[in-house]
Amino acid sequence: MSAGREVGLADLPLRPELAGQEPYGAPQLDVPHRLNVNENPYPPSPGLLAAIGRAAADPGLNRYPDREATALRTDLAAYLGHGLGPENVWAANGSNEVMTHLLQAFGGPGRTVLTFAPSYSMYPEYARNTYTRYLTAPRRPDFTVDADLVRAAVAEHQPDVLLLTSPNNPTGTSVSLDVVRLACELAPGMVVVDEAYQEFARSGTPSALSLLAEHPRLVVTRTMSKAFAFAGGRLGYLAASPAVVDACRIVRLPYHLSAVTQAVARVALAHAPELLSQVDALRQERDLLVDWLRARGLTVADTDANFVLFGRFADRSAVWRGLLERGVLIRETGPDGWLRVSAGTPTEMAAFRTALVEVAEEMALPGWVPEQEGARA
Repeated sequence: MSAGREVGLADLPLRPELAGQEPYGAPQLDVPHRLNVNENPYPPSPGLLAAIGRAAADPGLNRYPDREATALRTDLAAYLGHGLGPENVWAANGSNEVMTHLLQAFGGPGRTVLTFAPSYSMYPEYARNTYTRYLTAPRRPDFTVDADLVRAAVAEHQPDVLLLTSPNNPTGTSVSLDVVRLACELAPGMVVVDEAYQEFARSGTPSALSLLAEHPRLVVTRTMSKAFAFAGGRLGYLAASPAVVDACRIVRLPYHLSAVTQAVARVALAHAPELLSQVDALRQERDLLVDWLRARGLTVADTDANFVLFGRFADRSAVWRGLLERGVLIRETGPDGWLRVSAGTPTEMAAFRTALVEVAEEMALPGWVPEQEGARA
């Protein structure tokens, strides 16, 4: 550009609702222990990496990809089961794009999306970007969503899209199938159940996938970022009636899913047992951490995800900074006074516990129970 006055956002004809906004994103810092974005800490095996490399080596980059991603959707349907076929599945660049497609199709100007707060911090941004009015109803004090809450919120707001998150981010709370079923019966529009963390749910926790055949306006969204250790691959998907898939096909950009993404995701699905083999270990680390934090006198939300929300702190930012100074990065998110930590490897969890003990003692946290006064979980 030619020399002259530097132009900032305030000098541009930006949409008014974007004025003063910051791009979404958790801190990406080079620290020894990154436990802030709920990634699976276990990398693919050398054999799987080799298979991924072969698939990515020649996916036909000189040609446009299959814009319907038919083979990938077929593999995703086989993974999900429940009698689903490729016509029931849609895939995109992460669950972020899946949610955007849904609000482009069923939200928009003059329409509303309702969810229960606190919940995923990107939801209001999906709404903003699609000109959909964003509404929330408060969860119970223990962060649950029950039938009475759904009944009252739907009656008051009559949303075009009702968004239930199970397990919920950042609390880890699941929603029962009875509540989902009630939501489908009462909501006048679409019901979307975000199951990004479903693979981490405690044994026996059912999926809303089992309700799809009964409710044509129900959508279940998933991701390969978490349990599949595929966050860098950027692959999210949904399961729904074929009509919902057709609605997403209308609003998607042409060739939205690259040939490389499709090829690599299919390899990951073919190796699902290997990639999912660490899920039980992460569940165990999560449950051990919940017990340990509670034994230290902290309040911890029940969780079915691969993370733990804990508190409460008078100055959570100071606790967050203290952990970061010790090489442990967690997330300052959720209600005021709470922090969220991802389940990691045993080494990462030990580093987190050691750092939190040091921070608690340095800050003289009220109510903190020293470890020698209780047994380690």
